[in-house]
Amino acid sequence: MPRILIVDDHPLFRLALAQAVRNVVDAAEVVEADGFEAAMAQLRAQPDTDLVLLDLHMPGSHGLMGLVTLRSAFPAVAVVMVSAHDDPNVVHRALTYGAAGFVPKRTGLDDLQGVLRAILDGELPAPPPAATTADDLQDRALAARLATLSPQQLRVLVLVAEGLLNKQIADRLGIQERTVKAHLTAIFERLGVRNRTQASLLLGALSISDPARFPLPDDTSITAG
Repeated sequence: MPRILIVDDHPLFRLALAQAVRNVVDAAEVVEADGFEAAMAQLRAQPDTDLVLLDLHMPGSHGLMGLVTLRSAFPAVAVVMVSAHDDPNVVHRALTYGAAGFVPKRTGLDDLQGVLRAILDGELPAPPPAATTADDLQDRALAARLATLSPQQLRVLVLVAEGLLNKQIADRLGIQERTVKAHLTAIFERLGVRNRTQASLLLGALSISDPARFPLPDDTSITAG
């Protein structure tokens, strides 16, 4: 029985997506989380989750950084991004940073069914084409560097970008301040930056502007059926 975690901060859309998943995946166990930290807690409790449907724009996820963090901590779990922001460049970037697929919130039931079944059957989408632009090259280089960080180092990096001081980070993560400093030394070296400001700017490259909130799907969307 596949276990699918839906992560979206909009309760009505979360409900609509859960209903759609139950319609298209036989005997699926559907679990919901209303934020990124809640999703991580769910995955720590159930690391054998098969698939995460992750909203791109959500408090705590920092755009594509949420995807990177989740994939680092739970590499065996497939992550499909779900977003109203379905610009081809955004889709391309999500795949570059490790998404197993991308589902626009406008997706109809038949297409959603195809994506879910393919992912659960282990049929991953074709990788993004070879980098042809400076932005592509930058994304691939950053993705490779972020992949060298441990899950805990990624958490430290996110908190640095949020402006927390070392002591605050230590308190948040329940570790010693000297451990935070050791993590930062490793982070700076692996990312090729010299200080917190440069690290924060680098992380900012993963942010994606949130479009206007997408209205709840109508009967031609994933709520159909």
